[in-house]
Amino acid sequence: MLVRYFAAAAEAAGREEELLEAASVGELKALLAERYGAPMQRVLAAGSFLVSGVVSRDDSTAIEARVDVLPPFAGG
Repeated sequence: MLVRYFAAAAEAAGREEELLEAASVGELKALLAERYGAPMQRVLAAGSFLVSGVVSRDDSTAIEARVDVLPPFAGG
């Protein structure tokens, strides 16, 4: 699947996108935390994922073709 990173997530990963294998948000979170360490863990702790156009923080959410890793957003 294509994983796209934005803002702090892109900084933590050192790239804007890459191809990875994960079946769910939980699997992807574990993979990213292992691969990118503490900087990505901080993003994952407060961020969210855009899966099929829907924002999710649920580890059981299935991922198909693309997911966006979104850092926490401030403002309103």
